[in-house]
Parts: sequence; structure tokens; C-alpha cells
Amino acid sequence: MIHSMTGFGEGRTTDGGVTYRVEIRSVNNRYFKASIKVPESFQRFEAEIDRLLRERMGRGSVMFSLRVRDENPASAYEINEPLVKEYVRRLKDISADYGTGITVDMVTLLNVPGVLLPPNIDEGRLAAQFEIVKGVMNAAVEQLLTMRAKEGESILRDLQAHCEEIRGKVADIAKLAPTVADDYRKRLTSRLGQLMGGVEGGSLAPHEDAIAREVALYAERCDISEEISRIHSHLEQFDALCAAPEETGRKLDFLTQELLREANTIGSKANNVEIGQATVAIKAAIDRIKEQVQNVE
Repeated sequence: MIHSMTGFGEGRTTDGGVTYRVEIRSVNNRYFKASIKVPESFQRFEAEIDRLLRERMGRGSVMFSLRVRDENPASAYEINEPLVKEYVRRLKDISADYGTGITVDMVTLLNVPGVLLPPNIDEGRLAAQFEIVKGVMNAAVEQLLTMRAKEGESILRDLQAHCEEIRGKVADIAKLAPTVADDYRKRLTSRLGQLMGGVEGGSLAPHEDAIAREVALYAERCDISEEISRIHSHLEQFDALCAAPEETGRKLDFLTQELLREANTIGSKANNVEIGQATVAIKAAIDRIKEQVQNVE
């Protein structure tokens, strides 16, 4: 069963005063590409997160976001008091030099680089926290994959409808194809009859063999039986790929291009208005298939 590359999943939990929230979004992409945003202390796990995502998803642009809210006092940032005092001293000196008053906004001062120092990292605690993150991440991935599977069912129904439309138009073309050479014979005979009508004693009888040869050559040039057969074969492969358990997006895209190639050949070879109209309808259906296939994993 095919899966869409579009989906969203989230997971959250609270453990030991720490709240973890994971959000994962995915959209279509020719390859797998992950964008990972995590707190600074978890950046060392980005490669592991990327690996875990790749194990569950074949392709697509995946946006992973982890938010961690630690309400434990031990997680509070330290204030670099010596640095703050030095900033305040220098500001006062500058104020005295220019004879102006100064008001120090301590909240603003906290935003100065180096003033806030992150707490010391407890490697054992951080490793335990990442195990919790992996559990939350797995819940988010499951939710995302469920959404991708549901969207895939919708895409599949749409693809099947377009394939059936193509089959119907190909069947119409197959019925019309045998009449192309006969129509050409009639047009050729009529035209020659008009030309010979002005010639005394003119008759087409001596030219029947030449007419037959010309019609035979025309019929060979306009033969589209192979193209019709290949379209049926491609559609069968298309159905098989849609039911396959593995990723099939790239293969479906290739088959779509092959279907369009055969349709173009039919349109150029079959010199018939009705076949031409049916071919245009087939190409329109193929274009709609191509749009949908771009979002198939």
C-alpha cells in the first residue's frame, strides 16, 4: 500500500519535573532530508535522531522539533556575577566621564553574552533524558506514519480512478485503430477518382495494386498496437507497485513518464481526429497522476 510523504505527529510526557514535547512534520521530497531542532544540551544526539527517523521513513523532508521544559531548581542557569559587576563598574565609569546619570537594567544585562552560564551537564542524567525523548519521538513518528498511510489511501483511490480513465480511453482507441487504414483507402480512392474523372476512359482498376501498396505502407506507419500493449503493461505494473509493501514513489514516477511517452507516440502516429481527442484525455489523466505521484513515498 502506498504512503503519502505528508504528515504530522506529536508526542509529549512529563517525568521528574521535566516536560518533553516532540513535533514531527513531513512533506514531499525526492530524497530523505531531516531538519532537526533540539535544545543545546541535546545537540549531541542529532545524528542518532536522524538515524532513527531514516529507519522509519524512506524519503521526504522531515522537520523534527524537541522542546524540553525543566522546572527543577538544579536546571537554572548560573549568573556570572564577576562579569556582571565588571559591566556595571565600566558603565558607571563611562557615566562619570560624561557627567550623566545611569540606570542599569539588570534584565537587559542578562542578555549580554557570557552573563548566563548553563548548568553543568550530568552525563548520566542527560542519557536517561534522551531515552525518554526516544519514547516520545516514537509516539510522534507512529502518529505521523498513521497520517501518511491515511493520506496514501486517498492518493491511491485517486490514482486508480485516473488509471481506469486511461484504460477506458485506450479501449476506445483500440476500437478505432483498425478503421484508420480503411478511412485512408476511402480518402485516397475518392481523391484519385476525382482526378481520373477528368481523363477520358479514366478508371482506377489498373491502379488497384498501387493503391493497396500505399494503404499497406500507411497502415504500417500508423500501427499503434505495440503502444497500446505497452500502456496496458505499464498500467498493470502501476497497480502492482501501488499494492507493494516497499517504497514505490520513484518507480511510479518512472512509469508515469513511460505512459506519457507511449501516449505521445500514439498521438503522432494515429492520423485520426477521434484517436487524437482520446490521446489528449489520456495525457491529461497522466499529468494528474504525475502530480499525485510526487507525494508518494
